[in-house]
Amino acid sequence: MKALIDKLLDYINLNAGEDDKYRVLENVTSNISFRGSNLWILACAIVIASIGLNVNSTAVIIGAMLISPLMGPIIGAGFGLGIFDFDLLKKSLKNLLVATVVGLVVSAVYFYISPFKETQPELLSRTAPNIYDILIAFSGGLVGAIAITRVEKGNPIPGVAIATALMPPLCTAGYGIAIGSMKFFFGAIYLYSINCVFICISTFFIVTFLKYPKKKQLEEKNEKKVKYIITTLITILILPSIYFAYQLFEQKNYQHQIDVFIENEFSNKGIAILYKKTKFTESPKKLELGFLSKKFTDKQIKGFNEKLKEYNIPNTKLTVLQDTTDLKTDILNEIKYNKSVLSEKDVAILSLKKEIQANKYDNKALLGEIRILFPEVENIAVSNHTFNESTDSTSTIPVLIYKSKLPLNDQNTIKLTNWLQQRLSKKEIELYRQPLKVVKKLETVTKKPVVKKK
Repeated sequence: MKALIDKLLDYINLNAGEDDKYRVLENVTSNISFRGSNLWILACAIVIASIGLNVNSTAVIIGAMLISPLMGPIIGAGFGLGIFDFDLLKKSLKNLLVATVVGLVVSAVYFYISPFKETQPELLSRTAPNIYDILIAFSGGLVGAIAITRVEKGNPIPGVAIATALMPPLCTAGYGIAIGSMKFFFGAIYLYSINCVFICISTFFIVTFLKYPKKKQLEEKNEKKVKYIITTLITILILPSIYFAYQLFEQKNYQHQIDVFIENEFSNKGIAILYKKTKFTESPKKLELGFLSKKFTDKQIKGFNEKLKEYNIPNTKLTVLQDTTDLKTDILNEIKYNKSVLSEKDVAILSLKKEIQANKYDNKALLGEIRILFPEVENIAVSNHTFNESTDSTSTIPVLIYKSKLPLNDQNTIKLTNWLQQRLSKKEIELYRQPLKVVKKLETVTKKPVVKKK
């Protein structure tokens, strides 16, 4: 049993392959300064990362993280704390502060002069840190500290630079300054602080575990004081991140229930959804839906709102966007907000963009003009419809559905058709009448004889 335990300990022994401790300390000390070439490299890395965030390019952001020298002073602070070398600790923190200020200034200036101010997903992802970011920073810091203490440094260092991601949140904080958004600034600085602190703390643990020689022997009282400060700092940073992680979990669960509701109540029934947006942070929460052709009555919408509770979606109001103008505006705003993320949904929305823009009939204005000529018309709806002329050809014709107590006579039908042809600059118009009584299906619309003019 003892032999088995010894063999297991030999597998996890960190002293195997360890470099000379004094040589490691020399390397760490030489990499904490931000002067000359290091400062230029940092400034260039910040510009590259800012451009990557601005154009939403993950590859460019990764490149900036690889060339960034920000890890140096953070690792130095961890070593200074681990061996109680407070001069090294102060020097590391001073250089980290210089690097942080340079990063904020350069990124803020870039985003201020950049003509593109849109908030890209790569920027948004750096504004709401949670407990997982702490785990990544701590684990990455452990890997980085272990790699630095090895004779063969190996490949972990570039991976640590990418995983811990120090540059993107720093540049995102600069973006927050440039656009005047304190929410962006504080969220990104919090993530940057988490990464710095937990990389430093994980380095402290490795240095302590490997028993690096203490530069200054502290009294037990002072040593406990240092540990209390570290514990307090960890607690201060962890508690908000746990809350953010809980919020993320709640949001994911809420979105899942929304997807189940939409799938069961609409998608499985063949009702095509054109637009979907959830507002999780509002009270009550909001779910906005727009449909390709289906229209719902107020009673049906009220019924859907009551069904939300059956799907465990409380405190939520369902809004169905059925007005053509409002729906078009919301979809185009959604495209503008997420135009760089071309998922299948976005591609579908983009494909419908041209169709929506082509259907620019102002129903309200047209109704006002028509009622001057035909006072008996109560309401209208005009939209383009595509008809199959044959197996390999289609035609798009404006269709007008009007409401009136009595159908228009043949003479007025011809007059309205001719007027619409001139008003809409179309060669063909189709007219339909819908009785004022509520109709359950579109098929019950009464069709008048079609008058076509070529």
